[in-house]
Amino acid sequence: MNMFLAPLPHIEDCRKRIRVYSSGVCLIDTKKARLVWLHDKYPVYGFTREDLPTRWYLRVSSETEDEIIFDITLGHNPNLERIITYHLTGPLQGIAIVKFDAIDAWFEEDEQIFVHPKDPYKRVDVLQSSRHIRIELNGIEIAKTHAPRLLYETGLPVRTYIPKTDCRMDLWQPSDLKTACPYKGNASYYHVVLSSGETFENIVWWYPTTTLEAASVSGYVAFYDEKVDMWVDDEKQERPKLA
Repeated sequence: MNMFLAPLPHIEDCRKRIRVYSSGVCLIDTKKARLVWLHDKYPVYGFTREDLPTRWYLRVSSETEDEIIFDITLGHNPNLERIITYHLTGPLQGIAIVKFDAIDAWFEEDEQIFVHPKDPYKRVDVLQSSRHIRIELNGIEIAKTHAPRLLYETGLPVRTYIPKTDCRMDLWQPSDLKTACPYKGNASYYHVVLSSGETFENIVWWYPTTTLEAASVSGYVAFYDEKVDMWVDDEKQERPKLA
């Protein structure tokens, strides 16, 4: 969305079939969803009143002159309370927004999506490279390779993925941190523990499973460029600023 200037909220037609499931029940099945940008990070899905679940599953939680808030009545699940906002006035008039995280499963066509809808203006490219990459922490070399894979993601810094066998895996300690990205997959993390005992938490990540577009970084690891010293073809890189 930040690829062009447009007032927010910004609304576009979605050409994909969208289905929404909870407790195994298909609550929404439409080919007329809207992509709605409420901010410039990523869109949400918007639905017409006709797209919403039947009254069998729908209950009004509250109503004002501007909006109706609905509960989904599937069992006694508190996560399904106040999860649909249907707008009666303003730029979103006639559009309902469903809380993404409250729903068990979302599908674009027959592909399940995670975290949030993908931004059609965002792209992920992974390129094999032969650049010489070297990474240090406090003067200790922790990775060196001539076979990195460079991941280019719209609006984000280039990330360098390195084969595990080109890293000092003996310095790694598994972390409990897990994160998810709709464009790349589910990431696991490592701490780096130097011989001095100094620990750098969650400074390495990798994707045990990936989306199709990021499949070629599966099993490779990336280091936070913002927290390590990196050389590319023997040229030291300036650390990106932490977001």
